[in-house]
Amino acid sequence: GCNMRCLYCYNPDIVLGKGKLSFSEALHFLKKRVNLPDGVVISGGECTLHKNIIELLVEIKKIGLLTKIDTNGTNPDMIEFLLKEKLFDYLALDFKAPAVKFKSITNSNLYSSFISSLKLLISSAIPFEVRTTLHSSLLKQNDIQKMIDVLESFDYKGTYYIQNFVNNTKTLAEIENSKYNSI
Repeated sequence: GCNMRCLYCYNPDIVLGKGKLSFSEALHFLKKRVNLPDGVVISGGECTLHKNIIELLVEIKKIGLLTKIDTNGTNPDMIEFLLKEKLFDYLALDFKAPAVKFKSITNSNLYSSFISSLKLLISSAIPFEVRTTLHSSLLKQNDIQKMIDVLESFDYKGTYYIQNFVNNTKTLAEIENSKYNSI
């Protein structure tokens, strides 16, 4: 599941809690392929909300795999716990929108939680990136600049990826094709 309902979300089934693979099935799959993959990406929806994420990450680490978390950053307490326990090796933090557009794009009031996670990650030693999905009817160039200004205000020195929305994809809401082809 997920605590946001982003208009452009391309994982509507997962967001609405209709995942198809149990943790035990996922672990069985990984254990059968030990020494094949180098790592595992835990994503979602919003993976930090899952009740068994700690157990899953512990088991993946026991197998000897690297772990990456893809998160919207709205569960800073869990991110802090996972950091302290060294249960992930890398993190991708989705910066959905500037504060003034955050609610209209995500259908949530979780901007301050995102900012808490951003500050926590900046103050940690863990490698991470920040990324934004760009859709022409949702974000404009000045919105991206506002987001860059936020990152700079917290002295973020890492990489900020702007990724284009992929047209003709099933999304949570009916949304027109983006007019951006490249950035």
